Amino acid sequence: MVVIGGIIGSGIFINPYIVAQRMDSSVLVLAVWVAGGLIALAGAFAYAELGAIFPRAGGQYVYLREGWHPLAGFLYGWALLLLIESGALAAVSIAFANHTLRFLGRPEVSPVPLAVAAIVILSVVNYLGVKPGSRVLNVMVVLKVAALAILIAAAAWAPSSPGWLTAARESSSGHSTLTAFGFALVPVLFAYGGWQNANYVAEEIENPQRNLPLSLIAGTACVVVIYLAVNVVYLRALGLEGLASTTTPASKAMNVMFGAMGDRFVTAAIAISAFGFLDLGILAPTRVYYAMAADGVFLRSLARLHPRYQTPWIAIVVQSSWTCALALTGRYEQLLNYVVFADWIFFGLTVATLLVFRRTHPLSTRPPGSFRSPGYPVVQIAFVAIAAAVVFSVVRDDPSSALRGALLLAAGVPVFFWFSSGRL
Repeated sequence: MVVIGGIIGSGIFINPYIVAQRMDSSVLVLAVWVAGGLIALAGAFAYAELGAIFPRAGGQYVYLREGWHPLAGFLYGWALLLLIESGALAAVSIAFANHTLRFLGRPEVSPVPLAVAAIVILSVVNYLGVKPGSRVLNVMVVLKVAALAILIAAAAWAPSSPGWLTAARESSSGHSTLTAFGFALVPVLFAYGGWQNANYVAEEIENPQRNLPLSLIAGTACVVVIYLAVNVVYLRALGLEGLASTTTPASKAMNVMFGAMGDRFVTAAIAISAFGFLDLGILAPTRVYYAMAADGVFLRSLARLHPRYQTPWIAIVVQSSWTCALALTGRYEQLLNYVVFADWIFFGLTVATLLVFRRTHPLSTRPPGSFRSPGYPVVQIAFVAIAAAVVFSVVRDDPSSALRGALLLAAGVPVFFWFSSGRL
């Protein structure tokens, strides 16, 4: 539930139109989603091995701290708070609000107040304990997967757009196919991101050496199949040009196939999916700030648990407050670029730690049956190279967002040394 819920948010309902705009044929659109799925699986394999080595709260923060340097771990947590998780939550909260208002017949109303209200409500739910937050998550995951299953099944009986699979057009971007492919991967990898959420709560998983790798691989594989099938539905219903020309592909596809009732169904499904993603984004990543504070490299109050509910309540309040600020000031596309730029810097660095841990924690010293990431070291090196290419793609096509993201990361360096000096 955590893996699937962490990956499936609003991205699959919205981002396919961005991919269709950046690629010049239906086959290439599907190829981008296949490539993104394979990259996500490679990342999940690496995180499965890392989680089996270090089944501790904080996940990625711990791997970067132990594999490279405490500064690397700190900068990840810093970026998670200021850019990655808060940016993703802000973007998805806006998507949630837009689709909720559309469902209610009030699309002209500003989505920002409702987006902020959703963040506040779910922060309160998770403040009151892990169980309330996880129950909301479980319900939302079941509903969102059921909605996607209905969308996929419905397409089998609906008429398809003529020539949808062979559709192609002349390139108007001026980019080479390879460059365009890399740029199209940005929204795809945003939609696939989230498998790492399970690693944040590794310390709270029963038998994590077995169950964490199982959940990562099974959950990510399920999402890859779902995403590819959903994109086939979009292309069959709308065609390449139709998909590229709408910012609400899921709603438009169901409208074409089943009229206004289908449109309303998918609009509600998107709102539900986004709401579930918001819940998980508040539930899991706050464990990273907790681990940082417990190590003495961040505000000590973030390691404080609520005396009654046993939740990192200050961490929840801090993250949610900053998320609300981003929701008030950012646009969906801009927030997406912030998130992908920072996230994939640390995805690449984290998978690269596997090259370190294979030397410092050799397989011969691990318990029998411990999970090992396949394709070592070729798959891991390829993942790191792809992560670098994704970051470069954002820098090339949205340099202002990349610059602001880089400045925020750089600002974390003196903050780390300030806290490490023991002054706070």
